[in-house]
Amino acid sequence: MKFILTSVRDDEIPAIKEWQKRHPGSEIDTVDWELGMDTVDKIKGYDGVVIQQRGVIDDRVYPKLKDMGFKQISTRTAGYDIFNLKLAKENGLTITNVPAYSPRSVAELALTHTMRLIRNLQQFDARMAEQDFRWAGLQATEIHSMTIGIIGAGRIGGTSAQMFNALGAKVIAFDVKPNHELDKILTFKSKEEVLKESDVICLHVDLNETSKNLIDAEALSMMKPTAYIVNECRGPVIDTDALINALENKQIAGAALDTLTGEENFFNIDLRGKEIPSEQLKKLRGMVNVILTPHVGFYTNIAVQNMVDISLDDALSIIEGGTSEHTVN
Repeated sequence: MKFILTSVRDDEIPAIKEWQKRHPGSEIDTVDWELGMDTVDKIKGYDGVVIQQRGVIDDRVYPKLKDMGFKQISTRTAGYDIFNLKLAKENGLTITNVPAYSPRSVAELALTHTMRLIRNLQQFDARMAEQDFRWAGLQATEIHSMTIGIIGAGRIGGTSAQMFNALGAKVIAFDVKPNHELDKILTFKSKEEVLKESDVICLHVDLNETSKNLIDAEALSMMKPTAYIVNECRGPVIDTDALINALENKQIAGAALDTLTGEENFFNIDLRGKEIPSEQLKKLRGMVNVILTPHVGFYTNIAVQNMVDISLDDALSIIEGGTSEHTVN
């Protein structure tokens, strides 16, 4: 069985080798390019393909893969908006993702971002960089005295809720499909109630047509002027221009963002000495009450291993005529 993995980073190689040890009959080749019309011919002769990329799959790729005999495309990510799911199905291709590579990895970053925001650490860093060692005006709020609002209480959101609850915070949540197994640690409310009552809003939703601009100008206007927003899911969930406007006009107190709309143009890219290709990013970087990280919520030892293992397991199962619980089309 021959697999090709695209867009492979150096840190994924040990995980790939570990999987291969457990499947000695499999051959794996790794490349650093994305799957597209300019590269699809390079994967001819392989049995399975596992990708991880930001660029949308060209519609012309699906019939080419069908003609080559492929049965699947597995992505090593939770997000799968790069696919035309209908067209993939029409060409006999099963698409799988990794929906829960490590809920703790993302939830821990949400907690970290929250603690940095409420302790004003970003602003203290800025002051100290200028040799201003005063602390006046930056009084913190203790986490157990706060209400944390979770929007999207699935695997990751539920894990975040458990962490905040363990620290004594009151946790409320909105989800279109409430999981009442979480009732012991949180209270489900409407989206509007969560926005109005929370001191911190943590976003943990999938990106789809119903969640694009879920947090728009109207939603931001419902939040307390002392409240923070933390986005660990996908950039388009927030209307970035509306967020910048809310921050500039002090409608909310601050934000921590691990993901941004258009991030494929700058995140995980070395832009030292170069022009930043995003006016939104420039504005956010200039705000002392904004924390930015380059979509690293997933980036832990356990998460990377799980992303490789689950995607390859699914690819192998489908090629051998089986199924996957992670099929998205």
